[in-house]
Amino acid sequence: QVQLVESGGGVVQAGGSLRLSCVVSGHGTKGYTFKWYRQAPGKQREYVTSITSNYNTHYSDSVKGRFTISRDDAKDTIYLQMNFLNPEDTGVYFCNLPDNTWGPGTQVTVSS
Repeated sequence: QVQLVESGGGVVQAGGSLRLSCVVSGHGTKGYTFKWYRQAPGKQREYVTSITSNYNTHYSDSVKGRFTISRDDAKDTIYLQMNFLNPEDTGVYFCNLPDNTWGPGTQVTVSS
C-alpha cells in the first residue's frame, strides 16, 4: 500500500518561496513518475509539474520558470520548490502517482 504525505505548505507573501515535500511509504520512490497538482477553492484540480524516474521534468505554463520539481530516491521524497509565488498559486497541493494514489495535500496560501 503506497502512501503519500505532503508537507511544507504555509502562508507566504507574494514574491516569497516555499518548499513542499512528498514523502512516499510502502514502495518508495524508485521507478515511479510523480506529479504535483493543486486545487484552489471552487476550482478544478490543476496539473502543476511531473518528474520521471529518469529525472525528466515537465511544468505547466503557469509555473514554468518559478517552480522546480526534484526527487531524492534515497530519501523516498519528492520536492517542489516554489519561488516568486503569487496569489494565483494559492491552493491545496497534492502529490500524485499514475495509479491514482494521492496524498492528503498541503495548503499553500499566498497573500498580496
